[in-house]
Amino acid sequence: MQPQFDPIIDGILEQGYGVDDHFLSSDEVTALARRLRERREQGQFRAAGVGNQNTLIEKQIRGDEILWLDQATATPEEQTFLNRIGEFVQYVNQTCYLGLRDFEFHYALYPAGTFYKRHLDQFRTDSRRRLSVICYLNPDWQETDGGQLALYLPQPDGTEQTITLAPTAGRLVCFESGKLEHEVLPATRERLSVTGWLKN
Repeated sequence: MQPQFDPIIDGILEQGYGVDDHFLSSDEVTALARRLRERREQGQFRAAGVGNQNTLIEKQIRGDEILWLDQATATPEEQTFLNRIGEFVQYVNQTCYLGLRDFEFHYALYPAGTFYKRHLDQFRTDSRRRLSVICYLNPDWQETDGGQLALYLPQPDGTEQTITLAPTAGRLVCFESGKLEHEVLPATRERLSVTGWLKN
């Protein structure tokens, strides 16, 4: 299983971000998306906030709804995902010596037309987030559906390169939380993901 993680790590080291288009199988995507929708229908989601405590609701900045995952109450499909993330953390520590000790993840649902403006995942007052991880749960996503992740990559000459990645089913994107500003562009349909951070 672990060699699967090499392209992610190589990508981070070489270009600032890593991608694995097959981190989740189609069955795993279906199962997690179904559980996400069930939990939302049960009223477990809330509007996402901004800032260190995620308490300030600013719809002009971000419009997603989230639910934090808890190992203690995770369903089998959620536990499978979290276990794989745990394997990834171990592998990153073995190969990159980042000293990661913890991780946190939440479901994220962006209703059609919503977005998350350009931002950095690491807070000025809390630098524990080292790697940002996004795993998408959107089968049959088309380029015309929008909803891309825009990454703003600083260049050696002081300019900036913008990379956009579609939120296609099973794809994982990983990058350093304190270095890459990024943005979620509006989509024409609901956009689902499991999003989180690997932490010191």
